[in-house]
Amino acid sequence: MQVVHTQKECAPECAVWDHKAVKYMSEIVPPEVRPKPAVPAKPSHVAPPASVPHVPPHVSGAGGQGSGGGSTLLGYVGIDTIIEQMRKKTMKTGFDFNIMVVGQSGLGKSTLVNTLFKSQVSRRSSGWSCDEKIPKTVEIRCVSHVIEEGGVKMKLTVIDTPGFGDQINNENCWEPISKYINEQYEKFLKEEVNIARKKRIPDTRVHCCLYFISPTGHSLRQLDIEFMKHLGRAVNIIPVIAKSDTLTPEEKTEFKQRVRKELEVCGIEFYPQKEFDEDLEDKSDNDKIREAMPFAVVGSDKEYQVNGKRVLGRKTPWGIVEVENPNHCEFSLLRDFLIRSHLQDLKEVTHNIHYETYRAKRLNDNGGLHPICSSTDTQDSNL
Repeated sequence: MQVVHTQKECAPECAVWDHKAVKYMSEIVPPEVRPKPAVPAKPSHVAPPASVPHVPPHVSGAGGQGSGGGSTLLGYVGIDTIIEQMRKKTMKTGFDFNIMVVGQSGLGKSTLVNTLFKSQVSRRSSGWSCDEKIPKTVEIRCVSHVIEEGGVKMKLTVIDTPGFGDQINNENCWEPISKYINEQYEKFLKEEVNIARKKRIPDTRVHCCLYFISPTGHSLRQLDIEFMKHLGRAVNIIPVIAKSDTLTPEEKTEFKQRVRKELEVCGIEFYPQKEFDEDLEDKSDNDKIREAMPFAVVGSDKEYQVNGKRVLGRKTPWGIVEVENPNHCEFSLLRDFLIRSHLQDLKEVTHNIHYETYRAKRLNDNGGLHPICSSTDTQDSNL
C-alpha cells in the first residue's frame, strides 16, 4: 500500500514560533513511538519446491522516479505459488496435442507413434482393416484419444496422410496436406473473431509434423525436398529416418550428414529453427538437437526378453534391436525432445509464429474478418 503524505500551508501569523515554548513542550510531550508491524508468517501448507534454491524475497525498482535497486520484503507474500496454481489449472483442464505423420507407406509411421506414446493411438490401431487399399490420392485421416499419466490429461490427435508419395505421379501431392493445415488455422481464426466466442477455443491446429525419410542411404528424394520446402514455414517439421536398423552404423552416420547438408543447401527450415532461439541457453540446447537431426529411429510395439528385462524391440536373425537403447537407434532422443522437453514449445511456436503469420496474411488480404455468430466446424474424435 502506498501512503501519500500531504502538507498544509500555515497562516502568516503562525510562522513565528516561541523558541522557549517549543523547547518546553518537547520536554513535556515525549515523541510518539509506533509499534513495528508484525511480520506475517509463511503458511504451513505452502512449501517451496525442493529443487529450487532459496532466494531472499526482494523488490526491484521498475524504473522512473523513486525506483531503487531492490529491497527486502517484510515477509512472505506468496508469489511463488503461481506455478502451483498454473499446474492445478492445467491438470483440471488438460491440454491438446496434434501430431501429423507424413511419409510413404511401409515406413512404420503408425508403429512409431504407438511406440512414442506407449499405447495404441495410431489410425491403424483404431479400426484399420488389412484389406484397406492405398488410396489413389492423398487423404487426411484423424483419430483422437485422451491419454492420462500422473493425473495429467492430454487429448492426443494423430493425423495420418495415406497415399502420400505412393503414386507414379506425385506432383503436388503435398497440396491436400497444406490445405488441411491452413483449414485448421482458419477454423481457429473464425472462433477468435466470434462475438460470443467460447471460453476455450478447440485447438485442432497441427503442432508437429513428423516427416519420414526412406532409409535409402543415398540422398533425399525430390519429393522430400519439395514437401519440406512448401510446408516448412507453415508447420513445425521434424525429419526422421525411418527403419534405421536397415543401415549399418557407418551408412547411418554418412546418410544423416548428407541429409543435413541437402536441407541446408535447399534452404529448408525444420524445427527447432535458429531464429526462434530465445536466449543463449535455448541456443545451446537446440544446437545439440540440430546436430543430431534427422533422428535415425526404429519403432516397435512388441516386447522381448533381453538380459532378464522386457524391452521394446525388433527381432532379427542376428539379435534384438532395442528401440530405447541409444546404442541401437535414436528413438529415445526423439521421444525426449518431442515430449519431455519441447512439447510446450511446439505448441507456442505453432500459435505465436505459424498461426500469427497465417492470421496476419488472412486479415491483410481480406481487409479484416467479419465476426460470425456461430461455427459449425467440428472435429471427429474417438474418445
